[in-house]
Amino acid sequence: MTRTAVLVKPDGLQRGLIGEIVSRFERKGLKLVGLKMVAMTDRQLSDWYQEHKDKSFFGDLKSFMGSMPIVAMVWQGLDAVTVVRKLVGTTLGREAEAGSIRGDFGMSQQYNLIHASANEDDAKREVAIVFGKDEIFDYSGAMECVIYADYERGEK
Repeated sequence: MTRTAVLVKPDGLQRGLIGEIVSRFERKGLKLVGLKMVAMTDRQLSDWYQEHKDKSFFGDLKSFMGSMPIVAMVWQGLDAVTVVRKLVGTTLGREAEAGSIRGDFGMSQQYNLIHASANEDDAKREVAIVFGKDEIFDYSGAMECVIYADYERGEK
């Protein structure tokens, strides 16, 4: 099982979409192992968006993301990064696939509701920026036996 980071951005918070977003991941069969509302610091935002530091929109991005609290989550499951990215949809909301979070609720590129880790390395880095080790929980979910086959869970 792998883990991935998800942020509900300020626009998602303002629009009251947290429950909808959590519900979609849960219905897919992913397990929520970390959750908190946080006001990200300038340092956290610089670390989070380090790949954009030389781009013209970096300042606006940090300003937007720091304008109010965000909801940070860690999701776990088989191929969690890939599964979450499919559920989230492409960056530009108005072109995102119908049925995806951005496809159903987004129109903008910047105000696109949600961030999802791009790959497993980014996921590990991003989780560490927002969560302490004591804020990630490992537990057995009651539904895992009907979501994954024994061999997918590493059993038998």
